[in-house]
Amino acid sequence: HCNRTKWILKLIFPPSMVDLWVLESPQVKVEVLTLGAIIRSVFSRGKNGQMEDVVLGFDDLEGYLSDKRYLGAVVGRVANRIAGGRFVVDGKEYQLETNNGPNAIHGGVKGFNKALWLATEVQGGVQLSLSSPDGDQGYPGEVQVCVIYTLQGETLTAEYQARSNRTTPINITNHSYFNLAGQAAADVYDHQVSICAQSFLPVDETSIPTGETRAVQGTPFDLRDPVLIGARLKELPGPGFDHNFCLSFPSDPWMERHAARVCHPASGRVLEVSTSQPGVQFYTANFLDGSVQGKGGTKYRKHGAFCLETQNWPDAVNQASFPDCLLRPGEEYHHVTRFTFTTI
Repeated sequence: HCNRTKWILKLIFPPSMVDLWVLESPQVKVEVLTLGAIIRSVFSRGKNGQMEDVVLGFDDLEGYLSDKRYLGAVVGRVANRIAGGRFVVDGKEYQLETNNGPNAIHGGVKGFNKALWLATEVQGGVQLSLSSPDGDQGYPGEVQVCVIYTLQGETLTAEYQARSNRTTPINITNHSYFNLAGQAAADVYDHQVSICAQSFLPVDETSIPTGETRAVQGTPFDLRDPVLIGARLKELPGPGFDHNFCLSFPSDPWMERHAARVCHPASGRVLEVSTSQPGVQFYTANFLDGSVQGKGGTKYRKHGAFCLETQNWPDAVNQASFPDCLLRPGEEYHHVTRFTFTTI
């Protein structure tokens, strides 16, 4: 079942209020905010029957308003990074504000994660809608977007749809940070991860893909069989995983497929992710540093969570060999991601 309550958003969007929607099944409980289409909480059962909140977040709206880490939010128009914040569409160059070193990331300073979405109830969940005006954060075209969250049994489904009156790049995802031991747990070193990808995208020093699609075989990025995150991080150069894993290639990009599985043996919790997107960004919360105080006063630290951001490949608007990320007038952008929470 599904219900909602009001969260008052003081002085920010007067006289608007933010709704908190609750989706609940016998196995899982999900809380969704109309601010940023944020997944605020996911409660799932462990092998002992204990319900734990496995998503990082905040106790109040002010936390989300000041958040720069995109906790639980829908990000867009374009998730991940665009090199130099620049791209060319229909012969015209666009310059976005750079908000991640020299690059643009996750739609801009006031992207979809800071917008107030309009919610309507649907069967088994909630539909969140947003109108992004022409020129929003520097992007061309007026875009109508909706995200539909539904919960059935153990599976939370996120379905994304968009239309535009001008050609524009688009790549929408959810940026939830998961810790299957519970959102207050210190790290995810004792989690096992597997990702169904034969290849990944190497990146430069600013985390922009180099253009190469590299086989995972023989590298620390080979996650086809389950590995302990903590042990694998020790083998990895740099601060941790923040890479796109290639689930499919431009010849067959939009077929729904199993993407990843994460297991926390101590609690017995398992998260499985499937998607119709051609990539998934596996991110190990490398830039949490203890300065973010989350639910219950928890200080979120480096490697305190993992993200599985289902997406098109990063910087696809500037890389001709990557799957097409342009949404043209008359077309519909549509993709589905499913998060299934079970126990071993």
